[in-house]
Amino acid sequence: MKKIIVAIILGVGIYMAMNSTMGKMGMAFMSFKPETQKAYADMMAIIAKTGDPAQAMMKEWKVADDVTEEDVFDAMKEYAGEYNMRYVGEKNMYRIKDPKPNQVAHARIGEFCSLSIAKKMLDHSRYYGGFMPCRVIYVEYGNGDRYLISMDMTLAIYGGTDAKAINPELLEDMLAVKEAMEEIPRMAASGE
Repeated sequence: MKKIIVAIILGVGIYMAMNSTMGKMGMAFMSFKPETQKAYADMMAIIAKTGDPAQAMMKEWKVADDVTEEDVFDAMKEYAGEYNMRYVGEKNMYRIKDPKPNQVAHARIGEFCSLSIAKKMLDHSRYYGGFMPCRVIYVEYGNGDRYLISMDMTLAIYGGTDAKAINPELLEDMLAVKEAMEEIPRMAASGE
């Protein structure tokens, strides 16, 4: 009789776990490729640490003290060509007079694109258009700290499944864009 009761309790527990949100997420997660699991796990680790989902989806580089804002944007324009990207636009978002030290005093965006790769990405999924053009935002705080921030393309590349697999040629192209959108701001922020 004890074995039957234990089996029933165990069966109900398994049924409840599999039909719970966490159970369903766990089952889906376990079916992902290792790269996909790592991409989501890394994102969730940042969210668990900071509580900030936006931070979990971005890359950030501190701008060196001896590098001016204009140096940053001039360098990004120059480096774009080295990575087969085009610098396609720029927007000054805002500037605040007398900001508090922890307040964003100024924000400016640089935009990049590789049209041939963008077309391939849109053919694969029109939803990639929401990421286009690639952007780097320059953020300056009232205390003088300055950062470049760009989207981490890891989930855009590895976050899917075989149901919508990225073909090898497009994957290679997307990895090249990912490298460009990490190296361009890194080099510009450091003054290389």
